Amino acid sequence: MKRILVTGTAGFIGYHTAQRLLDAGDCVAGVDCLNDYYDPQLKLARHRELTARYAEFQCHEFDLCDFDHTADLFSSFRPDLVCHLAAQPGVRYSLINPLAYERSNLAAFLHVLELSKVHGVERFVYASSSSVYGGNQKLPFSETDPVEQPISLYAATKRSNELMAGTYARLFGLNTVGLRFFTVYGPWGRPDMALWKFTENILAGRPITVFNDGDMYRDFTYIDDIVSGIKAALETADLANDEIFNLGNHRSEHLLELIAVIERATGKEAVKQFEPLQQGDPLRTYADIDHARDRLGFTPHTSIAEGVPRFVEWYRQWIEHKPTPA
Repeated sequence: MKRILVTGTAGFIGYHTAQRLLDAGDCVAGVDCLNDYYDPQLKLARHRELTARYAEFQCHEFDLCDFDHTADLFSSFRPDLVCHLAAQPGVRYSLINPLAYERSNLAAFLHVLELSKVHGVERFVYASSSSVYGGNQKLPFSETDPVEQPISLYAATKRSNELMAGTYARLFGLNTVGLRFFTVYGPWGRPDMALWKFTENILAGRPITVFNDGDMYRDFTYIDDIVSGIKAALETADLANDEIFNLGNHRSEHLLELIAVIERATGKEAVKQFEPLQQGDPLRTYADIDHARDRLGFTPHTSIAEGVPRFVEWYRQWIEHKPTPA
């Protein structure tokens, strides 16, 4: 049994990661500030699920920008491993509210990184993003591709995380593993993402906004596959001190095909409103996962034809049983 500090456990990926680790018998301390970027009731429900189901889950609700509070948790919990998934997400939101990214994606990241060094954790695994590839034209995106031209502040903060972690690996010998996630979706997902918005509006009979006339491609990756990659990153022996891996589905799906899968899953036809390409959005993402396959044994299994209906089923249940705000 390992003692694992997971940040962002009231978030989508953090919740699922904590659940998988707890199911495997590990002791998890979870931290989240439960901010209002999207519905805090969804975040609270995730934390309540973990607390109700697992005796080995320690729930902490505070802001990692509070260095003293974060240091106290490291001292009391004494983690063997750290899985840092907390962040301010959102490409478009970063263009209008940049200071949120300064705090959550830079200051909080550095706090957890520094305390991981001070406490001698065995490995520091953290969330990066496919957004670091910016407007790269070469496909699929490989970890060896240049990533020096981000097209959003969000992407710039994620690339900064990689540089900070790499510096700690070289200066202090901290074992760091960065994971570039590609468009993660599934049950308990995020309301700010396209799959949730499309499903919500299609079921309600409202129009959906489709950017760039739908001529966009994304490497949609199901949450269970992503969590398998995260768990392998925490557990695989003999990784280099400064590793970076793509975690994607190794498929680039047309946005209109995603919409068609949602229509089939909901039994309703979408009313589409087409808009121009939004600033900061890449036209296409597509993960080269050879490195993750070779070193982590990472093999995604879930197509959107399987994963999207699972999300739609969960979403219907969530709307029916959504808790009332206190």
